[in-house]
Amino acid sequence: MSKFALISLGFILPIALTPQVTTTARRSRALITEAVDEARLHTLRGNTRSQANSQNDRGLVADNLAMDHMLLQLQRPAEQEQAAQQFVDQLHDPKSPSFHQWLTAAQFGQKYGPAKQDIETISGWLQSQGFTVNTVYPSGMVIDLSGTAGQVRKAFHTEIHHLNVNGEPHVANMSDPQIPAAFAPVVAGVVAMHDFRPHTMNKRRDFTVGSGNSANQAVVPADLATIYNLTPLFASGRTGAGQTIAVIEDTDLYSDADWSTFRTTFGLDKYTSGSLTTLHPVAVGGTNNCTDPGVANGDDGEAILDAEWASAAAPDAAIVVASCGSTRNTFGGLIAMQNLLNGDKPPAIISISYGNCEAENGSSANAAFNSLYQQAVAEGVSVFVAAGDEGAASCDAGSSGASHGIAVSGWASTPYNVAVGGTDFGDAYHGSVATYWNATNTSTFGSALSYIPEIPWNDSCASSLLAGALGFSAITGTDGLCSSSTARQDKLLAVAAGSGGPSGCATGTPSKFGVVSGTCQGYAKPSWQSGLTGNPADGVRDIPDVSLFAGDGIWGHYYVTCWSNIRGGGAACTGDPGGWGGAGGTSFSSPIMAGIQALVNQKTGSRQGNPNYRYYQLAAQDYTSGGAACNATNGNATADTCIFHNVTEGDISVNCAGTQDCFGSTVTTQQGGRRGGFSIATANGALSTSGTSDAPAYAAGTGWNFATGIGTINAFNLVNSW
Repeated sequence: MSKFALISLGFILPIALTPQVTTTARRSRALITEAVDEARLHTLRGNTRSQANSQNDRGLVADNLAMDHMLLQLQRPAEQEQAAQQFVDQLHDPKSPSFHQWLTAAQFGQKYGPAKQDIETISGWLQSQGFTVNTVYPSGMVIDLSGTAGQVRKAFHTEIHHLNVNGEPHVANMSDPQIPAAFAPVVAGVVAMHDFRPHTMNKRRDFTVGSGNSANQAVVPADLATIYNLTPLFASGRTGAGQTIAVIEDTDLYSDADWSTFRTTFGLDKYTSGSLTTLHPVAVGGTNNCTDPGVANGDDGEAILDAEWASAAAPDAAIVVASCGSTRNTFGGLIAMQNLLNGDKPPAIISISYGNCEAENGSSANAAFNSLYQQAVAEGVSVFVAAGDEGAASCDAGSSGASHGIAVSGWASTPYNVAVGGTDFGDAYHGSVATYWNATNTSTFGSALSYIPEIPWNDSCASSLLAGALGFSAITGTDGLCSSSTARQDKLLAVAAGSGGPSGCATGTPSKFGVVSGTCQGYAKPSWQSGLTGNPADGVRDIPDVSLFAGDGIWGHYYVTCWSNIRGGGAACTGDPGGWGGAGGTSFSSPIMAGIQALVNQKTGSRQGNPNYRYYQLAAQDYTSGGAACNATNGNATADTCIFHNVTEGDISVNCAGTQDCFGSTVTTQQGGRRGGFSIATANGALSTSGTSDAPAYAAGTGWNFATGIGTINAFNLVNSW
């Protein structure tokens, strides 16, 4: 087990932010305009987990139960919010005098944070209720506070109870918190009053369903470089030298030696500037809230793959594993991000491989991520987030079938981050494996010969390509793949696919937990996404933005990782790496895209903020000039000038039960299950945008699509088009 000291942020992140913007005093008007009356309350709706119900209730916790480092999320006046959004647009507009004039966290707070007197009023009230105000972040948007369950009950008028959810103990608030009505214009919510955690976005290799001539072809860094055309960038010196990528975690690595073994085995150690550091970023001012988590939560497998594959795409970059221990009620990764982005020297690139759907996340947590990512891009930080591993059913992560309908991850759906989706290779489907893979490996175990045709990553029986390959003419119905013994035997009853879909519940409150319903609304469509060929005129933010390979072995391809925590599910990193651990998921896609951004930053000599502004401009050009020549189905015949590979074949539809965005299901009975809703014995329908026909949610297609976004990349052309 690795051990790390608490390190000051300034000592290890070499990229200093040099703001060129002169700021004035805080300009926000005060929103607290009346006396605090404890008898007049405002409910922060949509912030109670569905698991907090009478069935799971095991009684009130002790009043002295610690509730440490809750994050009170604030909001600015409407006119200041609009001004902040416009400023972010100007930061990315080469014609604007504000272009790339990044702010520090303190400057961002001065220009766009809530009024100082409002923050002081709320802080004073919290202290009067017995809470300790640990930190008011420089952005002015978050107050870190600690207290007890008894103080939460008294101040926020909600009880914290013990729960038993499918045999697992939890604690959670049993009703939506309430605050004095005078604070309603300033307070967005509390993150959080429960201990339910986000999920990681990786799938361990478990099965293979391919064509008759399919053989497993594990993807190693040399293959990545060949397939996505990184090799000429590396040869020209674009290797990420001088760049820092922070991967956000709630755990330490099991062993630093795994990262070193990965690099040595796959020939990355020749890039001698590459480094690995674990950082527990301290809070700026006030009481530190970042503890060393140790190897925690079973997430060390996520942390090592993030670090290894970011390094595979940017082998000379400094990789920083930024982690904090989770408190009873706050995810450590969120604390780590807050501290990094409010510190003196935020990294230029961040990758996050965790998530939770918007409707489960709740409006307070959604507001927290939206606000934090907005601050990040104002500082010039590029934020990459795994879109998800659940197709368009992100509220059903980990289930054997979808039942909550179409939903996306609230960690990935904001207008300020790059949502990275997932593809698989289409060579096995087309029977052309030998065309794209050498029969023998190089000294660094590479065998890919060129770019390979791509399809959306989809492990579910609702995949039209899987159904065809397995000899089924239908997906649903008694003769369909999802009703067959084949689906059960091959583990195809699974909500497992690259995620995409429209933002649906970023704000508001669902009338049914985990379902886009009630007063739910999605984020407004950002200007840079509007009008691109294929992107619907739906008025909301759509994800993913871009995609990369994320297959977990169903078509014979998966990523190799060195994760030696055998007890935790890893494998010994000895001998031929074909015997090491293997996995897929958008957990790989996100850090790899972050690594490619490091090559962009190295080329331009500066941080870039939100890359989507440029991605979508380039995609519009590509779709016009390249057309069908850039289709991923062309494989090694794809035009050399293409920046993006347009994925036009396949879908991310997953199997489902019930009636919520589900076509063809014959399952009507539901029982209590792991997510507090129900388990599904045989979810034999297909997630669909229509209740009367099979309209897959969602299919790939010409131009932007919900299955893969813009598509995948030719890294050499992308970097050199910046």
